[in-house]
Amino acid sequence: MLAIRLPDEIEKRLESLAEKTGRTKSFYAREAIMEHLEDIEDYYLAVHRIENPPERSWSLEELEKDFDLEG
Repeated sequence: MLAIRLPDEIEKRLESLAEKTGRTKSFYAREAIMEHLEDIEDYYLAVHRIENPPERSWSLEELEKDFDLEG
């Protein structure tokens, strides 16, 4: 279960969309979260990797060889 507070303007827009389409506000909130969650996770993973770089790096040639992508 999740309860969130939204700014009044967003709440009104969400309510209007729900009324116009016959769907629930929860449906659209769930859709928005599912649509953007992976992007947000990727962003934070990228920030973490920038702040905590690996001890070693690999060249493109090494990766191609290791994964047998030469050719």
